[in-house]
Amino acid sequence: MFESDALFELQQDSADTLRFADLAGLPLADLMAPDWAAALQDVEGQLRKVLAFLASEEAAGQQLLPSPSNVLRAFRQPLAGVKVLIVGQDPYPTPGHAVGLSFSVDPHVRPIPRSLANIYRELESDLGIPPRVHGDLSAWTEQGVLLLNRVLTVRAGAAGSHRGKGWEEITTAAVTALAARTAADGARLPLVAVLWGKEAEGVRALLAGVPAITSAHPSPLSASRGFFGSRPFSRANQLLRDQGATDVTWELPPSP
Repeated sequence: MFESDALFELQQDSADTLRFADLAGLPLADLMAPDWAAALQDVEGQLRKVLAFLASEEAAGQQLLPSPSNVLRAFRQPLAGVKVLIVGQDPYPTPGHAVGLSFSVDPHVRPIPRSLANIYRELESDLGIPPRVHGDLSAWTEQGVLLLNRVLTVRAGAAGSHRGKGWEEITTAAVTALAARTAADGARLPLVAVLWGKEAEGVRALLAGVPAITSAHPSPLSASRGFFGSRPFSRANQLLRDQGATDVTWELPPSP
């Protein structure tokens, strides 16, 4: 389990009772893993501004995604344990889909989003792993895969609606902190970045020499222009082995 007791208790709150205004009043240590709280301390003020913006949107009757209990879910996974970073754009704008992890959806969503279906298609082509009917990618996060959107919230039905509202500064700080991690002897900790599409490629300059796998986005609009055939999963594992780290088991459970 990655979550602390405080985070576990936060997850137990119903999405109907926990509000964005509640998040704005919680200390960072109650919102994310302790090492992430320390790493993002310099942008805490910006995070508070974003949460205040979300609270005002909520108060005005806007439906925001994902739910407050999931908006910072990616940061519940300890910073120290991350070995693969997969960067997305912003959450799925369809109610019931977004869960706070890039590309992942609620286990009960059917059919899964087309971008995720294309990820599964490439996973089968690359490693021979058959697609799953569900879209729950949390088994990857348990192995150190950080599924981080560049922007962490969206208005329902309005893709990209929270770009430029302050999330980019926070995720920039997060990627920078990942790239800067070192072991006790000063050696860089193993890390591979998987960057799909222009939004994701925008963080490459922050990665300071971290090996990166880049391609077109898995969206149906672009997947045929370089995503299919890019073999990101086998390549990521090889790059991890090159750094002395273990592979990620990319095969997901048949049912969530």
